Amino acid sequence: MAKIPHSFQSVTTMLVHILAVPVFFLGFILTYQSRWMIRFLEAGNGMAVFNTLMLMCILLGIMCASRIPMTALREKIHPSWWQYALWSLAEMVVFTCFAALYMALIYGNIGYFPALGHCFRICFAILPYPYIVTALLMAVIRPDEEETAEENLVRFADNTGRLKLVIANDVMLYVEAQENYVVIHYMEGDKQKEYSLRQSMRGIEELMTRHGVIRCQRSYFVNPRHVKVLRRDKEGMIQAELDIPSCKPVPVSPKYYEQLSRLL
Repeated sequence: MAKIPHSFQSVTTMLVHILAVPVFFLGFILTYQSRWMIRFLEAGNGMAVFNTLMLMCILLGIMCASRIPMTALREKIHPSWWQYALWSLAEMVVFTCFAALYMALIYGNIGYFPALGHCFRICFAILPYPYIVTALLMAVIRPDEEETAEENLVRFADNTGRLKLVIANDVMLYVEAQENYVVIHYMEGDKQKEYSLRQSMRGIEELMTRHGVIRCQRSYFVNPRHVKVLRRDKEGMIQAELDIPSCKPVPVSPKYYEQLSRLL
C-alpha cells in the first residue's frame, strides 16, 4: 500500500494535530451543548466546563506523546495509509481509556467500565472529524513541489539504522560494494564526490529500487538517468559510460544488461 506523504510527519503537521484536535474537542462540546454529553461531564457537581478542560488536557498530553515520536522517527518510520489510520485510532482509544479513568475518579460512585462506555461515545462522536479534516487539509494545502522534492531525496542509513547521507536521486551516479561498505558516488555541484557507508548491497537494495537506481552487476548499482551509452570493451565486457566525463565506466553483467538497456 502507498506510503503517507512525508508532509504528514513534518513538524508543521505535528503542531497542527497536537493543537487542533484538543481545541476542536473542547470547542465541539462547549458549542454543540449535547444534553447527554453535558449531563455526563457534569459528574453530578455542575462542573462540566472544568471536566471538559481536564479531558482536553489529557488529550493534549496523548497527542504530544504520540505525534512527537512520529515526527522524530520520520527518517526511520514511514507508515502506509492503513498504518497511519491504525496509529490515529490508537490515539483515540488511549484517550478514551484515560478519560474514563478520570471521569470514574471524579464521579466516585460510578465504575470504570460504565464511564468507559460514555467516554467511548463522546470520543468517537467528536474526534474522527478533526483527524479527517486535518488529513484532507494537509493533502490539499501542501505544495506539490515540496512533496516531490521530499520524495526525490535518497536517505542512506548505516547498518545500525543511523541516517548518514541525504542526497537527491538525480545527483547519484552509482554505488559500489567494497568489503563491509558501500561507496556512494554522486555529484555536488560540478564536483564528483563519494561517501563510504557501512552497509551491504542487500541492505540498500529496496531503497535503490524505490528511487529508480538499478543493479547492473553483483557489486554495483547504477542510476540510469546518468547512463549515456552501453559499450563492450576489448575483452567483451559490457560497461556503462556515464554522462560525467570524470566518472569511470561502470561494469554491467549480462544478467542485468537487458533491464538496463530498456531504460535508456
